[in-house]
Amino acid sequence: MEAVRDVQRIGEAVNAREAVAAVGREPFIPDEIFVRDDAGRLEPLHRSEDPTRWREQVSADAPIVTRVAPDPALPAEVCDPATGKGMVSTSSSSAPFIMARLIEALDVRPGMRVLEIGTGTGYNAAVLAHLVGVEKVVSIEIDPVVASRARAALESAGFRVKVVVGDGELGHAAGAPYDRVIATASAHTVPHAWVEQTRPGGLILVPLAPTVHPEWPLAALKVQEDGMAQGRCVGPSPFMPLRAQHVSLEAVDDAEDRWAAAGKPDVTRYGVTVTHNGQQIWLDSPDNPFTP
Repeated sequence: MEAVRDVQRIGEAVNAREAVAAVGREPFIPDEIFVRDDAGRLEPLHRSEDPTRWREQVSADAPIVTRVAPDPALPAEVCDPATGKGMVSTSSSSAPFIMARLIEALDVRPGMRVLEIGTGTGYNAAVLAHLVGVEKVVSIEIDPVVASRARAALESAGFRVKVVVGDGELGHAAGAPYDRVIATASAHTVPHAWVEQTRPGGLILVPLAPTVHPEWPLAALKVQEDGMAQGRCVGPSPFMPLRAQHVSLEAVDDAEDRWAAAGKPDVTRYGVTVTHNGQQIWLDSPDNPFTP
């Protein structure tokens, strides 16, 4: 309940909620998903084998794991995809209420060009396209299998979204400039390529890794004429990290210790400034740097 209450800080997201409901989730969820058993392992659930349970998972306002891989921290011989032993999530469909609140925070309008980092199932891209219009959304996905599935689902559902296979950290310069950039994976460092590809006055919405704050802050950064992006965190938003920006549990623990030592400031007191020279986290104002 605490997480739900905190996410509500972002706003009511009325229009975004309507768009999420209008698009519908089921067409974007693959026939094989993964659910946790009593031991916490991610076991496969096939639509054809248990359609009722599959549909219950899809209908729930909760995240769905759609792709897994062996945990790289474990020996390969102990990982078993059939039972879920040693497997970790590599792609998922976010809970619809989280999607709605992020899209509301993104403040999209009809006609805006949007770059999405992390296509996943394609559901979020479809909702964005529903809001901004035809051929206005570009979505980049690092996993070619995930990208292919999402592209097919979007085409089948009638959404003309450009799905690109590539490293999301690099953005997609060919489609720039964008009015909005939204990342559906967390980052401890905001790539400057995203800033360069966003028009002045545009907005970048990115979940930050818990190395900044234990609640995974959601940063809303406005791009300036001088190439700087700056803004506050608007609430918590836990997402899987970008492939190249995984953080260790030790780094997360160290960050939580520093946060506690600082008096456990609320997530909305944090802000971020991104320039050509790097990134600076700050507390309350840009002239009060905070070292995560």
